[in-house]
Amino acid sequence: VQLQASGGGLVQAGGSLRLSCAASGRTISTADMGWFRQAPGKEREFVAAIRWSRGTRYQDSVKGRFAISKDNAKNTVYLQMNTLKPEDTAVYYCAVSRSRLISSSIATRAAYDYWGQGTQVTVSS
Repeated sequence: VQLQASGGGLVQAGGSLRLSCAASGRTISTADMGWFRQAPGKEREFVAAIRWSRGTRYQDSVKGRFAISKDNAKNTVYLQMNTLKPEDTAVYYCAVSRSRLISSSIATRAAYDYWGQGTQVTVSS
């Protein structure tokens, strides 16, 4: 399984970016997928997840600003990020689970089996 994340960049506060995560070797239509981020000197944290059923979950700090979606035909997951803030600056990683996750673990880093290489998002003030 390989995940290729893209779409990061430098944007001013209040701007938008859309991240993409293209999967190969795993059909995302039957998978739970997540986005995590890691800022310098901090632990990798949960951002958003989309279930195989298209149910979604978000970290409280991004609710109303970020939207996760997927295109099963393209085997790709997206993270639309709006109203970006400097505190959103981090390397963003996509991840996929080998099997369907229980609800209580959807935001848990250890629940995911495969990870992309990360894409840098920098928000200037």
